[in-house]
Amino acid sequence: MHKHQLDELDLKILDGLAHDARTSNRKIAAELGIAEGTVRARIKRMEAEGLVSITAMTNIARLRNPILAYIWVEAERSAQCEDLAQRLAAVPEIGFVGKMLGRFDLLAITLVQNHAELAAFLHRRISGLPGVLRTECSLGVNFVKHDYRMSRIVKVEAENAVE
Repeated sequence: MHKHQLDELDLKILDGLAHDARTSNRKIAAELGIAEGTVRARIKRMEAEGLVSITAMTNIARLRNPILAYIWVEAERSAQCEDLAQRLAAVPEIGFVGKMLGRFDLLAITLVQNHAELAAFLHRRISGLPGVLRTECSLGVNFVKHDYRMSRIVKVEAENAVE
């Protein structure tokens, strides 16, 4: 299946959905001055091509005592980074994995309830993975801003870069 590059209209449709994914196709169409069928068809195409995924997101600020744990991972050898990134991505409790430039090779992000849970998670799920040389953690304790649309921005930029 041929993947299309996201055009200006696709991005406007995504922007309408980013504020509230429950926004009707009719409302988006009216705001953009296009037919509802055009909105529906474009969303369907973007989903089919894996360019977008419409999903519900938990508001982490509403969770009871959430601690956002940033787990910085240094690989034993740079050649292991891709395999290690895939292994981290397969861990259900991890919500983000990224390859990094700088002191650490990878960043994994998860939510924990307390320090003991984080320590157990690191020892049980991360430290024993093949290729992990060392880890370091940073904890997010006060969420000043968490824009859920950021994942859309990152995904769109990544998809456009592949084309």
